[in-house]
Amino acid sequence: MFRKEHLINGLPVVMEPIRNMRSVVIGIWVKVGSRNEPPEKNGISHFLEHMFFKGTKKRSAKDIAFEMDSLGGELNAFTSRENTTFYVKVLDEFLEKGLELLSDIFLNSTFPEEDIGKEKKIIKEEIKMVEDIPDDYIHDLSNQTIWGNSGLGQPVLGRRDTIKLFSKDDLISHIRKYYGTKDIVVSCAGNFETEHLLSLLNKNLGHLRRGSEPWRGAPPDFANKVEVFSKQLSEAHICLGIKGMPQASDERYSLFTINTILGAGVSSRLFQEIREKRGLAYSIYSFIASYIDTGVWGVYAGVSRKKVREVIELILAEIYNLKDTVNETELQRAKNQLKGNIILGLESTSSRMNNIARQEIYYGKYYSPREIMNEIDSITVRQIKELTEQLVQKECFSLTIYGPVVADDLKGILN
Repeated sequence: MFRKEHLINGLPVVMEPIRNMRSVVIGIWVKVGSRNEPPEKNGISHFLEHMFFKGTKKRSAKDIAFEMDSLGGELNAFTSRENTTFYVKVLDEFLEKGLELLSDIFLNSTFPEEDIGKEKKIIKEEIKMVEDIPDDYIHDLSNQTIWGNSGLGQPVLGRRDTIKLFSKDDLISHIRKYYGTKDIVVSCAGNFETEHLLSLLNKNLGHLRRGSEPWRGAPPDFANKVEVFSKQLSEAHICLGIKGMPQASDERYSLFTINTILGAGVSSRLFQEIREKRGLAYSIYSFIASYIDTGVWGVYAGVSRKKVREVIELILAEIYNLKDTVNETELQRAKNQLKGNIILGLESTSSRMNNIARQEIYYGKYYSPREIMNEIDSITVRQIKELTEQLVQKECFSLTIYGPVVADDLKGILN
């Protein structure tokens, strides 16, 4: 049963005890990511996330690694455009030890100077790795096309020219600015007693007193443009974006349903038309990326250079035809697929921890799986048609191509 409490310092704690599990996951979510970084500090959130594991006042990096492995658990972190998350996953019997270790790296990391230099090299290699995976890298390029070179347009990993300048003072300044009690949500899921867990959390995190809050500013403008990033690859990678909706939009479930019909799964229109019927792509799908104040509804495809224009025109045709051709049978299939994905996606303690944290950050309240499924069940064909008509406007398209293509090949493609 979901429960929300506050620690003695005001930190919100969201909890979902699950009695038939043996694991416990505790996550510390900080509401800061690459979108909050000034361009000259792009990548600092992710860099700092790495540096938290390099040693504390009482543990070396090796001590942290060996102690975690001895518990048979996982201590890790990840950074996105709007959040940085640190978490520990352990067997329920090691809850106290796991939480103490997580709290130690979060509160007492020392950021040794010698490790800062080494980590710069490691992250530069990580950037190279992403750049060598074009079906991943195209999404960074697409965000840059849509949002520009600041805010949401910045890559989470940062850029080589910014990373090389990071100092220990930069890391400490970032913590002081963003790692305060107003910026943090603690999320816990698994086999635990809530009162015992709250006592442990107060002991470990209740004395944090920093206070700050990320400034996000006005929602960014969505750029209606075509950008081609030419590179000799065996395939051209396409990312078509449509201006979407914020994470907490009242129409989010309608958008999830439209996305499912268009390109989320093997029965979707794009998969059937472009891959199964015409054999023009191995990988093609649609996706939703939503943020606190805006979003993107997009389509990705990897195709041969000679078929780029044809595939883009087919994608556009499917999008434009949606509002006139969607039917009850298709809608019901999409609803069933969505509901199945929701339930299957909540079958681990890690996914439960992520789910309740994101709900607290973006909605400020908890929606049970049953409530979400009821929302999905209530969607009508008329709602789908109206929302599609609202979103699909010529001035709200953005197109990014990465691969063996030149801009002249795509003249007038969105007109």
